[in-house]
Amino acid sequence: MHEPAITPELVQKHNLTPDEYTKILTVLGRPPTYTELGIFSVMWSEHCSYKNTRPLLKTFPTKGANILVGAGEENAGIIDVGDGLAIAFKIESHNHPSAVEPFQGAATGVGGIIRDIFTMGARPVAALNSLRFGELSNPEVRRLFTGVVSGIAHYGNCFGIPTIAGEVYFDKSYEGNPLVNAFALGVLRHDQITRGAARGVGNPVFYVGPATGRDGLAGAAFASQDLTEESAEQQRGAVQVGDPFMEKLVCEACLELLATGAVAGMQDMGAAGLTCSTCETAARAGTGIEIELNLVPQRAPNMSSYEIMLSESQERMLIVVTKGREEEVKRVFEKWDLPWAEIGVVTDTGRMVVRHGGQIVVDVPAAKLADEAPIYFREAKEPAYLAAVRAFRLDGLADTTNPGQDLPKLLADHTIASKNWVYRQYDHMVRDGSIVCPGSDAAVIRIKADSVPVLRADMDPTANVDKYVAFTVDCNGGYVYLDPYEGGKAAVAEACRNLACTGATPVGATDNLNYGNPHNPEIFWQLKESVRGLADACRAFNAPVTGGNVSLYNQRGALGSIDPTPTVAVVGVIADPAHITTQWFKKEGDVIILLGAPIDLADPLQGLGGSAYLRAIHGRKTGTPPRLDLDQAVALHEAMRALIYGGRVKSAHDCSEGGLIVAVAESCFSQQIARETHRFIGATLDLTAFSDGREDALLFGETQNRIVISASPVDAGKLLAQAAALGVPAHLIGQVGGDTLTVKTARGTFSAPVADLHDPWWNSIARVMA
Repeated sequence: MHEPAITPELVQKHNLTPDEYTKILTVLGRPPTYTELGIFSVMWSEHCSYKNTRPLLKTFPTKGANILVGAGEENAGIIDVGDGLAIAFKIESHNHPSAVEPFQGAATGVGGIIRDIFTMGARPVAALNSLRFGELSNPEVRRLFTGVVSGIAHYGNCFGIPTIAGEVYFDKSYEGNPLVNAFALGVLRHDQITRGAARGVGNPVFYVGPATGRDGLAGAAFASQDLTEESAEQQRGAVQVGDPFMEKLVCEACLELLATGAVAGMQDMGAAGLTCSTCETAARAGTGIEIELNLVPQRAPNMSSYEIMLSESQERMLIVVTKGREEEVKRVFEKWDLPWAEIGVVTDTGRMVVRHGGQIVVDVPAAKLADEAPIYFREAKEPAYLAAVRAFRLDGLADTTNPGQDLPKLLADHTIASKNWVYRQYDHMVRDGSIVCPGSDAAVIRIKADSVPVLRADMDPTANVDKYVAFTVDCNGGYVYLDPYEGGKAAVAEACRNLACTGATPVGATDNLNYGNPHNPEIFWQLKESVRGLADACRAFNAPVTGGNVSLYNQRGALGSIDPTPTVAVVGVIADPAHITTQWFKKEGDVIILLGAPIDLADPLQGLGGSAYLRAIHGRKTGTPPRLDLDQAVALHEAMRALIYGGRVKSAHDCSEGGLIVAVAESCFSQQIARETHRFIGATLDLTAFSDGREDALLFGETQNRIVISASPVDAGKLLAQAAALGVPAHLIGQVGGDTLTVKTARGTFSAPVADLHDPWWNSIARVMA
C-alpha cells in the first residue's frame, strides 16, 4: 500500500508542532509511518490528551467517600448511592461536528456519551444537554438550532432514553460556533463495574458493532483546531453518522455479555476510534495489544490502514474476552444480530501493534501514546476588556419607570423563556422512571429494579431498593466572560442551588470546559481563572468532579471566540420521595418567603452587573456580575434541605436570570398539568420594606444565594424562625392567590394577569422558529 512521505508540511497538516514531531521520533526511535503519524495526531490532540489543560484539571477536587471510579480512571465516573447500587455519569461536547452538520453532530454526541456509560457496565437511564447558540434573529442560527435539537431528539428517542433536563442560552458570541454538550447517567451494582483495560495476556480481542467506514475520519483532531469556513467544508467527513437502533442492540448485547463474566475488559470506539480503544485499554492494563486490520469489518472497499485506524464510525465496541469463552461471546452477539469479528490478542509487550495484510503498519509503545502526550503551561494574561467591565457603574443608567412593561420583555428573552419548543421534541417519559420532568429547577428520576443491568443467575432481583436521583446542568457564560472566577463559582452554585430546591444533596459533578484558542493568553487566563472558581465551589459543596471534557478552539474567523463556558452538571440524591419539591406554587392562600437578601447593597451594581435585565432592557453586556459568597451559599442550601425535610415547604425556586420577579412569575405559571394545559395561579407581593437601593435592582437584579419558597400560612412563623436559626435571612414577601401577579414597591404598584405573562414566556421561541 502506497503511503505519502512524511514531510514537515504533512506533519503540520496533522496539527503537530515540530517539537511534538521530534518527541514522536524519540518515542519510536525512527520516523513514523503515515498511519502512525495519524495516530499520534489524534491521540496527542487536545480532545484526547488534554495537553493544554491537564495541569488545571488536577486542581479539581476528585476524592470522596462515595466515589468508586474517579476522574480520569475510566470512561465515566461512578458514585455509590447505597444498598450496593451506583450511578455512572459524564458530560462531553460535540461542538465542531454540530457546527458543520448539526443533526448528525448532535445525534452522535448523544450516542457517544451513552456508550461511555454502558461501557462501564451501567444501564443508561437518563440524558440531559446543555446548548448554546447565537441570536435567533439570524436564519443560520435557527437552522443550527433546529438541526441540533432534532438530532438530539432522534438519537435519544430512538435509543429509548429519557432526555429529561437541560439548558439553552442564546448569545451573539456563539453565532459561529454553537455548543452542544451531552450528559448521560446510568445505574449498576458495585460488582458490575467494568474496566476499559486489556487484561490477560493471550485473551482474544473482539470487535462488535457495524462495519468501519470513512465517516468520522480523524474527528478528534478536527475538534482540536480553530473552526473556519474552509476547515468546516473540508471536515464534513469528520462528522460521524449515527444509528441509534444499532446502539440499542450493542448496549443490550454488552450488558448481557457482562453478566456472563466472560469479559476481561471493554471500551467503546469513541474519539479516535479503533486507535483510542486499543492503545488506552493496553495502557490501563500495562499490557500490549496486537490486531489485524484485514479482520476488521469494513464498509467501504480498499480502505487504508490510516482510514481504518482513525475512523470514528459509530456504535462500535472493543471487547477483551477471557480465553476459552469465545463461543459464549459469539452466541450473545448472534442473538442480538450484531456484526462481530475476532481481530487480535492481548500481549505482554506493552506495545500497540497493528498489522494490515500481515504487514506491520503500526508499532508504538501503548502507554507513551496514551499517557505521555506533551503537556503545555500556556501563558495567561488578564484580558484588556475587563478594565471597562470593572469600571462600569449605574450612574447615568435610568432606573426602571415601568417594571410592568419590563417584566414581559424579560420573560420573552430567549434565554429566560420556556424551552418547551426544545423539550417537547424529546421523550422524557420513556422507561417510566421520570418523577420531575423538564420545567422545574432540576430533573428527578426513580431508579427501580428494571434499571439495573442484566443480573447474573446468583443475584437476587428483589434486593433492589428504589433510589431517587436529581440532576441539572448550569453555566451563565456571560458571568464567566465578565469575571471568570466569580462566573465559575456561580455555575456550580446555581446547579447545587437547583438541587437543593428539589430536595437533593449533591454527590458529584461533571464539567465540560468550552473555550476558545488556548494559545491566546487572554483566553487561557479565562480558562485558568474559571477553573479556579469551579474547583473552589465544588470543594465548598462537597461535589467532587468525577470526570468531564475539555473543548477548546471554539471560535470562528472574524466572529471571534465564544464566551468562556464551563458547563457544570451536578448529580444529587434524595433519600425520601416525600421530599421531592418542585418550583410552582401549590395552593391559594399560601405565603411566599424569600430566603436570602433581597438586594446586595454592598455591590456597587446591586446585582445588575451582567444581568439579563441589563442586556435585554438596556442592550448592555457589561459590569461585574453579582458576588457569590460560598459560605453563605452552603448555609442557604443546607437550610433549604432542612426546611424541606421538615415537611413545611410546598414549592422552591431559585432566583437566577431575571431576578426575583421573574422567579415569582415562573412559580405562578410553570406547572403544566397536561400537554398544552397550564395551571395558572396568581400572587401578590409586598416589597415596600425594601426601599433602599434601585427598584430595577430589587425586581430584576441577580443578587446571588436567593430562593423563593411557598408554604401554608400556619407554618410561616416556624419557617422564618428556623431559617434565622440556620443563619439564613428570610423575608415574608407575599401571598399566593388570584389570577394576577401584583407587585407593590415603595415607589408604586404594577399588576398583570398571569395568563398574559405566561404567553411571551411560553411562546417566544416557538414564534421565532415557526
